[in-house]
Amino acid sequence: MLLIYTHKITSRFSYVMRHVFTGILGVEVLFTTKVEDFIKHSGPKITYTKQPLQNEFFVRSNDLLFEQGINDLDIRIADWNGTPCFFNTGEKSSIPFDIFSASFYLLSRYEEYLPHVKDEHGRFSPRDSIAYQNKFLKLPVVDIWAYTLLNELKERFPEIKYKKRPYKYTSIVDVTTSHCYAHKGLVRGISGLFLDVAYFKFKRIFQRISVWFNSKKDPYDNFEFLISLHKKYKIHSMFFFQFASYSTYDKNISTSNNKFRFLIKSIADYSMVSLAASYSSFENVELLKKEKKALSSVINRPVKYSRLRYNRVVVPDSYRNLVEAEFTDDYTMGYTSEIGFRAGTCTPFYFYDIPLEVQQPIKLHPFAVHDYALLHMNKEEEIKLKMEEIKSMVKEVNGTFITIFSNELLGSSLRINWKDVYRNVLKQSNV
Repeated sequence: MLLIYTHKITSRFSYVMRHVFTGILGVEVLFTTKVEDFIKHSGPKITYTKQPLQNEFFVRSNDLLFEQGINDLDIRIADWNGTPCFFNTGEKSSIPFDIFSASFYLLSRYEEYLPHVKDEHGRFSPRDSIAYQNKFLKLPVVDIWAYTLLNELKERFPEIKYKKRPYKYTSIVDVTTSHCYAHKGLVRGISGLFLDVAYFKFKRIFQRISVWFNSKKDPYDNFEFLISLHKKYKIHSMFFFQFASYSTYDKNISTSNNKFRFLIKSIADYSMVSLAASYSSFENVELLKKEKKALSSVINRPVKYSRLRYNRVVVPDSYRNLVEAEFTDDYTMGYTSEIGFRAGTCTPFYFYDIPLEVQQPIKLHPFAVHDYALLHMNKEEEIKLKMEEIKSMVKEVNGTFITIFSNELLGSSLRINWKDVYRNVLKQSNV
């Protein structure tokens, strides 16, 4: 049992300590504000405050975990054993920076509360993040810091007990448009055909007519292929279906279409199926609840997991809405256009609501790679090397590697064979 002494136990303090020690390292931890209890403790112990008590393992605290609300912070990047870090601690500290405040800053998405320019979908840009600007977005720094700290503690306390967790891989398939041409109804079908003709898209005209007359399979209908690959490579997979009314940004099949409903039920026999929340439900909790309930009635089981359209997260509102709609887990924490770790971690963690100063009952599962972030790459070998690099970093810290691919991209006819790319991702990521 690791004992941590501090001058004040706050919600932020207990939140980040439990994530670092229990969530990442598997170390049982207790907290105390009583000096006599700390001195009596004969096992591993840490002092986390402004001054050491004796000659113990001491981490000099920044003020962040003892404050409330959002404040203007002075962040300067330093180095700890080759890994970027911030919130320097000075010479007396056993480690050169406040790992706990730095971890809280990233996990809570503190910087996303600060003034910033949102993109066209109201999202926080990765280019505004401290990780992108200081070139550590592709590193799960919170996990790396935690394991480096563990090594330091093992030197001081060889008897410290910890539980090594297994590396995991999860493949997420986004299904916001299950079919390109099929099952879309007469009006949408004819309108699409006229648009193709107007823009001289002869290849699409041929494909569309071929699908209508059943001479070719719809290019987005890759579900048998995906299920067979997941079985072959023993992949833990999740399918997130959009189940919403048609709108400007929501263009899936009608939720009343029997073939679409049968597709969802058949996928649910082989894999976890959950909700890709619509663009329209972003600020509409009642609509979000309606979509959740409707999908649940199709698969005849509770829907507890969510993904938000276009990875459209605004803290804290997005997660408060998901909590109100009774989701328990969310898989939206990441960037669409950049590979890496938006919250600095590859370990699932609970959302901390800074304005309320409380841990919300929703677990966030950060993804590292979205297929759209790979589109600028010109060769399959380049993608393979990049995926191997990210996977190796996650595996090094026994984390969870999550990738997101869409059935749309897998069915596209771009310069790269995305089905081959996906097959290689599964082969290399699950080992």
